[in-house]
Parts: sequence; structure tokens; C-alpha cells
Amino acid sequence: METIKHWDEQLFLYLNGQHQDWLDSLMFAVTGKLIWVPLYAFFIYLIIKKFDKSSIWVLAGVGLAILIADQTASGLMKPFFERLRPCHDPRWEGLMYNYGGCGGMYGFVSSHAANTFALAIYLNLVLRRYYTGLGWLFLWAAVISFSRVYLGVHYPMDIVVGGIVGLISGWLGWFLAAKAKRAYAERLRVR
Repeated sequence: METIKHWDEQLFLYLNGQHQDWLDSLMFAVTGKLIWVPLYAFFIYLIIKKFDKSSIWVLAGVGLAILIADQTASGLMKPFFERLRPCHDPRWEGLMYNYGGCGGMYGFVSSHAANTFALAIYLNLVLRRYYTGLGWLFLWAAVISFSRVYLGVHYPMDIVVGGIVGLISGWLGWFLAAKAKRAYAERLRVR
């Protein structure tokens, strides 16, 4: 485990050290929440357009997937593992680049990675039959996740494991929403 941790730290220092001044504000914007509101609104529009009254189930599933991802990352794993973010680790002072602040004390696992990958897999599972080419959402999630390493707030393994948590959470949100919708429809039929 110590070897993996060492490799993770070395990879972080390498990737974070690739910093370019022109990328700073772009990466800071990419990691933000408000910049993505138009994209989220677009997906809400597509969901409502395609599913009409059933869109409530799809949107509930989105909320459930992100809730599972975020609570697993921030509520369960970060307090359990208590791995300092690189920007809070005094060993890296003067060796790493941090742009735009640090965030909470602990970073394992990345909530950004968990949430974006949960959304990417969920939307692919729900919409792939109706819209082609949604695979770019995984690239979108990867870019947002990488921005966290670039900005100095996460190690690469925080991102990788966060992404895995997100994929599982997205699938689980999709599965539970579909199951709840079927149970509700069955209950209506019985009445």
C-alpha cells in the first residue's frame, strides 16, 4: 500500500508540475459548478422532451445517483480515510502548484469525480437508446476530474477511485429509479 501511495504522490507532483499559466483560469472555470448550468438545463430539456410525464422518474434517478455518489465520497470515505489533500500536506509546500484555494481538509475520494462520472453513466444508461454520441460525457467527467489534480486539490488515486464510486452510483441510481417506477406502475395496475 505504501508503494501505491508513493507512486500516487509522485504522479501527482509530475501532473501538477505540468502547470501552464494560460490553463489556470480555464481549469478553475472547468472545476466550478455555475459554468455547467446550461449543460444541465439542456439535459433536463432532453429528458422532459423524451419522457414527458415519466421524466420525473428520470430526474429523480439523476438526483439519487448524485446523492449516492456525493454522500459516499464526502460523507463516508473522506472522513473514514482522512487522507490530506495535497494542498493541505506540508510536505508539498513549495513543490506543488495550487490555484484557487484548497477546499476541505481531506481528499480521498474526489466528490467532483464521483458526481460527474455518476451523471455520465446515468445519462448514458437512460438516453443512449434515443440519442447517439453521449460517450463524450465520460471525457467531460475526466477533464473535470483532471482539473482537480491540476489545481492541486486531489491526488490521481482520489480521482480514479472517485470515478469508480461515481460509475457504481450512477448505475445504482438508474437501477433503483427504474425499479421504483416499475413498482409504482404495478401498484397502479393492482388498484
